Amino acid sequence: MNINIQKEILEKPLSQVIGVVEKRQTLPILGNVYLELKQGTLTLVGSDLETEITTKVDNVSGQDGKTTVSARKLFDICRSLKNEALLTLSTESDNKMVVSAGKSRFTLQTLSADDYPRLEETQWKHEFSIQQKQLNSLLTKTSFSMAQQDVRYFLNGLLLEFHNNRIVSVATDGHRLAKTQVSVDPTSVEFVQSIVPRKAVLEIGKFLDGASEDPVEVKLNASHISIRSGYFMFISKLIDGRFPDYEKVIPANLDKHIIINRENLIEILSRAAILSNEKFRGVSLALEADLLKVRSHNPDQEHAKDEMEVDYPHPPIEIGFNVTYLLEALRACDSDNIDLGLLDPNTSCTFHAEGSSDTLYLIMPMRL
Repeated sequence: MNINIQKEILEKPLSQVIGVVEKRQTLPILGNVYLELKQGTLTLVGSDLETEITTKVDNVSGQDGKTTVSARKLFDICRSLKNEALLTLSTESDNKMVVSAGKSRFTLQTLSADDYPRLEETQWKHEFSIQQKQLNSLLTKTSFSMAQQDVRYFLNGLLLEFHNNRIVSVATDGHRLAKTQVSVDPTSVEFVQSIVPRKAVLEIGKFLDGASEDPVEVKLNASHISIRSGYFMFISKLIDGRFPDYEKVIPANLDKHIIINRENLIEILSRAAILSNEKFRGVSLALEADLLKVRSHNPDQEHAKDEMEVDYPHPPIEIGFNVTYLLEALRACDSDNIDLGLLDPNTSCTFHAEGSSDTLYLIMPMRL
């Protein structure tokens, strides 16, 4: 195999597939990127047996063939060269690839492309299209609430719920919950719930354009999800488990609702967070007649107190929260004002954009 390609043309697809390539692999070949040149089209594949990313580049000159080579080393070589550099990648008979650009020359070890494990093409049960910006919104507004390495494995991912013309995205780590939804053109998809693994969610988000209305093709079955946009194709196994009934944990009896400016609340919480306990990150929110007071302290006996005016006509109440959970949710909410719902110090709070409950965040209280 022989490939002639501009550095800046090769660098982007390499950066896309390298995200799923783990640094430490049980199988050495999984540290490699699969390269195949066929009739002027270069195909690149990265995989970790659970997730696979495939992308292609057209109008590449060279000699047809296929191989696998260290993804990280090839990417680092590519990144170290000047943008105008012309790369030549050629394989030799002794399981070696020579990468040359100008006077630079690198010899890398290769492994047979025939041994590269690919996720098998499966029979897809559901297929539909969604705009890139809609899919990006579903992920960015909820993915930060996914659990990390929780023994409840079904929480280490993001729930996508499909039903006719609506897609709901939900993530929770047991202490907080984020939920959003978008409307799409009517599809033939009956009610389906799919739990996409955390790593897959993060990789999908890397290639989505939050402003693009270009369509993304989504395919589903009981065990896999596929997402395709142009030459970029992403396949991931789904988490086999039952996601909690998220509707049951959202309190319906919150009797105290106040409208708060989102940016002002972010600022006051950020200041209080400076002196919060580094481990538990607790802050106290105290509401009284038209006033919100925020307090924090830490084991070094340091204290922070701040306040802002709010329209609060209810009885006084004080609740403790993890300030990181509050700030991450507030920053993901794209609204000038939020509607904050409270009941008592032992009940979770919820908030959503003023006038719209399509996106909702729930945060459990904590004892301070």
